Amino acid sequence: MLQVTREPRRERIGCLNWPEAFPYRPGAEFEISHAEDVLHLTFRVEEQAVRAVCAADREHVWEDSCVEFFFAPRADGIYYNLECSCTGKLYLCRGTGRHGRESLPEAAYGSIVRRCSLGEVPFCLREERTTWEVVLTIPASVFGLETFAGLQARGNFYKCGDRLPVPHYLSWAPIHTPKPDFHRPEFFESIEFV
Repeated sequence: MLQVTREPRRERIGCLNWPEAFPYRPGAEFEISHAEDVLHLTFRVEEQAVRAVCAADREHVWEDSCVEFFFAPRADGIYYNLECSCTGKLYLCRGTGRHGRESLPEAAYGSIVRRCSLGEVPFCLREERTTWEVVLTIPASVFGLETFAGLQARGNFYKCGDRLPVPHYLSWAPIHTPKPDFHRPEFFESIEFV
């Protein structure tokens, strides 16, 4: 279980769930805290190459150097996938499974404050060891909530890069599937906001 308070908590994204097909493990971690109506999420990554092709929200950010937060705030089966490239481009949807997901409205995208150590301009591929950070400030309203305080939720955190020279798929909580699949809420872990 992950306990989220007002003080930042650091966790590693280090589960190598498919080591035979995808053995590369870049350094990846996140820091999480909340201020009742706002979630603070910082991802830090060190990888051997970095890709930033996406130029706008709603593009295929998972093909770039990407970090992700999948979040089920209620027990109604609906979860959100918040995916963010190293230059802060977002892909944000909700639904009950991989298919038929609903993209959140433009207002939700606009309400998320993003700070990116690599800037916000696309730069294609840099084949050099790179350390980067993305800081996200996410209002509770993005997830249909008024507050995070007291919330009992579930979720997982990921690092991926489908089109990097060495594709990789890491998670915070382990995933037990034969091939990479982040859309598996049965493997989400408990997240408690206090």
